[in-house]
Amino acid sequence: MKNLFFCVVLLSLFVSCKVSQPVSQSLKQKEADFYQQKAEQVFFQHPAFQPAHLGVSVFDPASGKYLYNYQADKFFIPASNTKIFTCYAAMKNLSDSLVAFQYLKDEDNITLRFTGDPSFLHPDFDEHPAFDFLQKNAPKITIVAPKYSAEAFGNGWAWNDFDADYSPERSPMPIYGNLVYFGKKGNRITVTPKAFKDSLVIFSSTEDGKFAIARNKSENSFTVVKSNRNFNGTSIPFVVKQDMEQLMIPLLEDTLNRILSYANEVVLDNPKWENFYSQSTDSLLKIMMHRSDNFYAEQVLLMVGNQKLGIMNDAQAIDTLLKSDMKGMPQVPRWVDGSGLSRYNLMTPQDFIWILSKMKQEQSWNRIKTIFPTGNTGTLGGLYKGYEGKIFAKTGTLSNHVALSGFLVTNQGKELIFSVMVNAHQSSASVIRKQIEQFLTSIISEQ
Repeated sequence: MKNLFFCVVLLSLFVSCKVSQPVSQSLKQKEADFYQQKAEQVFFQHPAFQPAHLGVSVFDPASGKYLYNYQADKFFIPASNTKIFTCYAAMKNLSDSLVAFQYLKDEDNITLRFTGDPSFLHPDFDEHPAFDFLQKNAPKITIVAPKYSAEAFGNGWAWNDFDADYSPERSPMPIYGNLVYFGKKGNRITVTPKAFKDSLVIFSSTEDGKFAIARNKSENSFTVVKSNRNFNGTSIPFVVKQDMEQLMIPLLEDTLNRILSYANEVVLDNPKWENFYSQSTDSLLKIMMHRSDNFYAEQVLLMVGNQKLGIMNDAQAIDTLLKSDMKGMPQVPRWVDGSGLSRYNLMTPQDFIWILSKMKQEQSWNRIKTIFPTGNTGTLGGLYKGYEGKIFAKTGTLSNHVALSGFLVTNQGKELIFSVMVNAHQSSASVIRKQIEQFLTSIISEQ
């Protein structure tokens, strides 16, 4: 009887194994079929995607396996998805507050060196502790040339974006976001910083309110010109001079109403610099990711370089990051700037899966959810309505290029990571975004 009992048990286990294996395979096949079917419906059969290059990757971090890949190991121009790389570098390397400057202090003098903090006197922030410190101690302050080695514009930026508010010049000592803000009060044009007031030339009547302001390409000369549209204010980048004494120091002096001393170097052996902190790092990263702010991204990358290498240099920072914090990506990217303005950037969907997975492993989920836009917020405004808290992602847009990478939480509670990249489309960006939205919301609802 015992032998008969063991035979029955063994037979039941054998049958159980034989049954469960096909069921498991069936579930995996069903999941694979789901993604393939959705991709066929949303992407492959849609006319907007026929001439375009498409890459898609969906990853399950719990199992460590890809659920779907389509050309996910191919390189694409990522546009502002590049900011995901920059954001990860900042989250990993910068402290919880931004270093506004480093300083040496004795009884009679304060020597300070700026570190590229883009929040300095930026209108995004109501309080400016770094400026308050300078104002209080101005008579004692000597500013030392920063450790900076970068060009005003990134490698591969469009030259004719020089006067666009989304591409201010980079600098070691940003002030007011390196922008001039022109407003309108009655028939009067207001200028901030006021130091640029004398740089504005009015060639056209402003009484009817229909005018615009243009800037000379190579100098800080601004002109009022006739326009068919009402003027409601504008922001234009100013030319950042290489020598800080030419513009940045005078701008700061004008704002402080104080004369400052300036030196090229500190003549001290092993000076012990202290950090002066300004804004919360995450408050700036949140704006950077929600608004897709190029200037913040560029300056943040320079600040990471300063932290890791002691010098603000974008190329050296990127090279170091790719050999250290970001070593081991599935495909080695071509990464050239912090913002994604450059079309020289080349990255794969799997690269974004890798970096987002690292972010999720190393950072708290609450921190990620705070920094990344969710449905109908930031650059996802008007999209993923009703999916707030279900998607946290970064957009990327250049002419003919659209990308979206980030995190999904399905209705079943499954947490997924995705990247969708579309290059060389001939449709409108809104059509491409809507199709991507349809693909991702179907995953949230049905998986």
